[in-house]
Amino acid sequence: MDLSNKIAIVTGGTKGIGRAIAESLVSAGAGVAITARNDDEIGRTVAELKTLGAGTVAGYACDVRDYGQVKSVVAEVAKEFGGLDILINNAGVGIFASVESMSVEDFRAVLETNVFGVFYCCHEAIPLMKQRGGGYIINISSLAGANPHAEMAAYNASKFGLNGFSEALMQEVRHEGIKVSYIMPGSVNTAFDGDEPSDEKSWQLQPHDIAQVVIDLLEFPERSLPSRVEIRPSRPPKK
Repeated sequence: MDLSNKIAIVTGGTKGIGRAIAESLVSAGAGVAITARNDDEIGRTVAELKTLGAGTVAGYACDVRDYGQVKSVVAEVAKEFGGLDILINNAGVGIFASVESMSVEDFRAVLETNVFGVFYCCHEAIPLMKQRGGGYIINISSLAGANPHAEMAAYNASKFGLNGFSEALMQEVRHEGIKVSYIMPGSVNTAFDGDEPSDEKSWQLQPHDIAQVVIDLLEFPERSLPSRVEIRPSRPPKK
C-alpha cells in the first residue's frame, strides 16, 4: 500500500502506541484522523501532528464503547477526508484485579472497550473500505491474548477475544481486498494502566517499535498477509 494520500483512523491516538502510529502515518503522507476521549489532548495532538507532514490531520472526541459515537465519527471522517483506507484499532484499557474483587462495572469497561469498541469500528469501516476497493484493519492486541495471568482475567478475556475476532474477520473480508492483522506486543514503555515511561524501563519496547510494525504491515506486498505479529523486548531483565 502506497501510504501517500491514504486515509487512516487511529483510535486512542493521542498518546502511547496510538500517538506513535499516528505520527508514522502522517510522516508517510497519509491523512490521519485520531480519536480519543479528552478534547484537550485531541487538540494538542492534532496541532503537533500537523507539523510532521503535508497530509490532512483531524481529531474527534469518541468513546469507542458507544456505538452511536463511533458511527458518527466514522461517517464524519469519510465525509471530510473523502473515504477510508486504514483502521488502526488501538484504543484499549487494562484494569487488573482478581475476579472476586473486580467490580462488574470495571469488567464491563474492559470488554466493551477492547472488544466491543473494535467491533463497532470495524462494522462501520468495512463498507467504506469496500467502496474504495479494499483497505487494511490492524488491531493492537497483546501477548496477554495468548498468556493468561492471575488478576488479569478481564484483560486476558478481552485480548483472547480480540485475537479470535481478528482471525475470523480476516477470513471474512480478505476476498474483498481488505487485509486484517493483529499485533501482540509484550511490555511497552508507555503510561498504560497508570504506568510511567522511564529510562529504567528502557529495556521495554517503545511505542515507535509498534508503529514500525504497523508501517511494515501496510507496505507488505499485496499478495502477502502477515495476519498475526508477536513482538517482545529482546533483552528483558533476567529473573
